[in-house]
Amino acid sequence: MMRALLLGALAMLASMPLRAQPLVADLSQHLVAITAGFTGADIVMFGATDGPGDVVVVVTGPPKPTIVRRKGRLAGIWVNRESMLFADAPTFYGVVSSKPIDEILSPQQLDRHQIGVDHVRLLPPNPEARRDDIPEFREALVRARQRDGLFTTEPGKVTFLGERLFRARMTLPARVNTGTYRVQVILVRDGQVVTVQTTPLLVSKIGFSADVFDFAHHDSAFYGLIAILIAAAAGWTAAAAFRRI
Repeated sequence: MMRALLLGALAMLASMPLRAQPLVADLSQHLVAITAGFTGADIVMFGATDGPGDVVVVVTGPPKPTIVRRKGRLAGIWVNRESMLFADAPTFYGVVSSKPIDEILSPQQLDRHQIGVDHVRLLPPNPEARRDDIPEFREALVRARQRDGLFTTEPGKVTFLGERLFRARMTLPARVNTGTYRVQVILVRDGQVVTVQTTPLLVSKIGFSADVFDFAHHDSAFYGLIAILIAAAAGWTAAAAFRRI
């Protein structure tokens, strides 16, 4: 069913006049619902161009302050010695493209448009204060995000059906954060960005897990009390069961 809908949408895009618009693109869904059994989701993007070119899709999760810590030895014990705050680190950053991005754009263009994990601007609030330490802490942040599947670059995941129609797929992992994501579809020709189309994507908790999440955040004291009572009741029940054995 989904395949038939995508093919129909692609056919409709192909029939549209694109003289005034070099790129037309959309998502197969604009909401990713996180339920109790959520294990990840695939985002499918499709569209059409007005002629040959390369397509890059960048998905950026909502930014949030992130602290990176560096461990050191103190009296023979590994402890957190230093830390750095990155004020607006994206919670997710993924790139899919029709070819490797360094074959499509120059390093200057990649920096300008923040395409690729190595070109995302990750800076502390006052980068002048500890300029020498920034690359090391930045690398640690990127490694942690990549380990969790939250920072990815996947060339070849944008495929063309003919010269104009394209389709792209990106996977959101189970640990993805909620919020509004930005999906950028970029058309590139002769090493230059022709146009960028931006579409929002909402990742949201629904159902019982969303109710528990809201309750824990809005009534944290009451939630904590209930959690303690449940844990105490579970402990008492287990103790009573063992006394009967």
